[in-house]
Amino acid sequence: MSTTKDNISLVDLKDGRSAKIVSIEGGKNLQQKLSNIGIRIGSKIKKRGSQFMNGPTTISVGSCTVSIGHGMASKIKVEV
Repeated sequence: MSTTKDNISLVDLKDGRSAKIVSIEGGKNLQQKLSNIGIRIGSKIKKRGSQFMNGPTTISVGSCTVSIGHGMASKIKVEV
């Protein structure tokens, strides 16, 4: 039996869990905006929390904590 890693949206990642970004499903502008704040493919992140009803998601990337909108967070796929 082989084990596979789950790739899920950042929105679906449970609060307090760490993961690695494996893809960003967006155009060049989205990828550039996220890259400017340290969110890149291969980055290790920790989800701090998210607001109710599609509010922003707060994550830690390195030593920084940032909040991004629900739409952006839904386009970031992570490996748990």
